[in-house]
This record gives sequence, C-alpha cells and structure tokens, in this order.
Amino acid sequence: MSNQHVETTLHITDLITQASPVVQLVMFLLLLASLYSWYIIAKLSMSFKKAQKQDDHFQKMFWSGASLETLYNNAQLNSERHGLEDVFYDGYAEFLKLQERKATLAQKLDGTERILRVGLSRDQSNLEKGLGGLASIGSVAPYVGLFGTVWGIMNAFIGLAAVEQVTLATVAPGIAEALIATAIGLFAAIPAVLAFNHLTAKSEAVYSDRALFAEEMVALLQRQDTK
Repeated sequence: MSNQHVETTLHITDLITQASPVVQLVMFLLLLASLYSWYIIAKLSMSFKKAQKQDDHFQKMFWSGASLETLYNNAQLNSERHGLEDVFYDGYAEFLKLQERKATLAQKLDGTERILRVGLSRDQSNLEKGLGGLASIGSVAPYVGLFGTVWGIMNAFIGLAAVEQVTLATVAPGIAEALIATAIGLFAAIPAVLAFNHLTAKSEAVYSDRALFAEEMVALLQRQDTK
C-alpha cells in the first residue's frame, strides 16, 4: 500500500496540484511565457515568409525591364506597399524631388542613398517586432524556473523539520514538485532560444537582400542620369 501511495504522490499532475502557491504561480507564468513565445514564433515565421515572397515579386518586376517611373506610379497607387516596394518608393520619390530642385548627380545619389537606408531600417524594425520578446523569454525563463525550484526545495526542507523520521518517501515529493518548475522553465526557454537564432538569421538574410537591391538601384539611377 505504501508503494502505491508513493507512486500516486509522485505522479506529475499530483505534484503540480500539491505544489506551494508560489511554485504554482511560477509554473503558470512559465506556461504563459511558453504559449506567448510560440505565438511570436508563428507570427514572425509567417511575416518573414510573406516579406520574402513580396520582395521576390517586386524584384522580378524591377528587373523585368519596366521603367522606374511605371514602378513608382504603381507603388504610389498601392496604399499597402511593404518591403522593397516601400523602400523603392521612398528612394525614388526623394530622387525625383532632388531632380526638380536641379541638384547635382552627387547630391541626388547621396540623398537617395540616405532615404534608402532610413527605409531599410524602418522596414527591418517593423519586420523584427517580437524578436526581443523571444530573447527575453529564452534568457529569463530558466531563472524563473530555478526560482520556483529553490522556493519549493526550501519549503520541502522546512516541512521536514516537523517530521521525526525522514525517508525517501517524505523527501522525494517536495523535491520532485520543485524540479518541475525548472523543467517548465527549460521547456519555455529552449524553443525560444532556437527560434530566436533561426529567425535572426532569416532577418539578416532579408536585410542583406534589401541592402543589395538598394545599392543596385542607386547604381541604376546613376547610369540613367548620366545617359
């Protein structure tokens, strides 16, 4: 009967329900953090996939032989332009503005490059929204779980002070329920860290492609203006 009682006590659901309120609160917060991190992962994955698809589509249009004026007019009509189309629109608008002011070629190219850099940074910042949250969960969750474990073990040893004879059956449940907090902390942190590294690499790849496009666009404007 005693063995059956120990097995029942050590069942994970019983350990969670029998944990102290502080440890249960830690587990609940870590579970919320894990769910939130998966939401961010799904959202960012779809955002990067959509951004790459939109950028590829615009690059095909850009290099298809269409005039810059046509692309600019199409972008102007599109109120929901994103990514490369938005960067191109802002850069070419600045180029036309400087052209109307009779600026020199060097001034036009410098102004366009500056606006392109601003556009790249702005779009990249919007694209990376949520990465900071993943980094925070990945770095903080293990420590929150460790706090729950330390608190649980402390309560377990305090409870042992009232017991005359200490056995494994009396020690194990308290320590086991405390260690669950660390396990949940790692469960929340590991996917967040892996996803953060993966999505950061994707973000850098998107930015590199857009920065290369900006350089090619400036070079194209220079060639056209010198004709």
